[in-house]
Amino acid sequence: MRRDWSLEVIRLMKPEEPKNKVSFLDENKNQKTKKPTQLLDKKWFFPALYMTVAVCVLGMAWWYQSAKQQDVTRTNSPDVDTVLPVEEVPSDNLKQISLPVASDPTVTKTMDFYDANASDKAKESALVKYADTYWPHTGIDFARKNGKSFDVVASASGKVVRVEKNPVLGQIVEIKHENGLTTIYQSLSNVKVTMNQTVVKGDVIAEAGQNQFEKNEGIHLHFEVRKNNQALNPNDYVK
Repeated sequence: MRRDWSLEVIRLMKPEEPKNKVSFLDENKNQKTKKPTQLLDKKWFFPALYMTVAVCVLGMAWWYQSAKQQDVTRTNSPDVDTVLPVEEVPSDNLKQISLPVASDPTVTKTMDFYDANASDKAKESALVKYADTYWPHTGIDFARKNGKSFDVVASASGKVVRVEKNPVLGQIVEIKHENGLTTIYQSLSNVKVTMNQTVVKGDVIAEAGQNQFEKNEGIHLHFEVRKNNQALNPNDYVK
């Protein structure tokens, strides 16, 4: 039989198709499917994920604690109008007042009013450290040498306009007088007067106690003189 060489040549020149035929789209699909699986198989993937989550949690905890601490600080801080230095009011035509303590040689002045015109040493001794801040002292403190309590008396006749227990300043009594002055008594114990009560100069209104603002002072009386809510130097008015 005669062999057709032309057909044989054509057959040899025709490329054979692969047995396992995979389309271009199928190959891409397989590659896309493998990528996430390959990422999860990496040894560093889960440790890195845990570290990222931990950093986020710690950051949120730090932010919450800082905000809470600021709220606590604001809640426990003394009233601004009680401790901040204020302008002095001239003492013309203002009647003098008496010491807020009964005659007792064992009771002495332990801290003076902060006077901006005083010497550096005097100003330094009239600063109160509270909550990592130095506050100018807006009154006069009295204490007994033996550290015990003593009677606190009204320095002038007037009407009780405030009886309050402050978490930082302690028990407070405020008396308003006819001459326009207001006297404030802080760090008290055993308060004996009530709101709107009329008191006479020398009446016992409470006993000396303690407070958080001047914790290092122990049992003492903090005494202030004010006019129009402006802190005055009590030394200018007390006999």
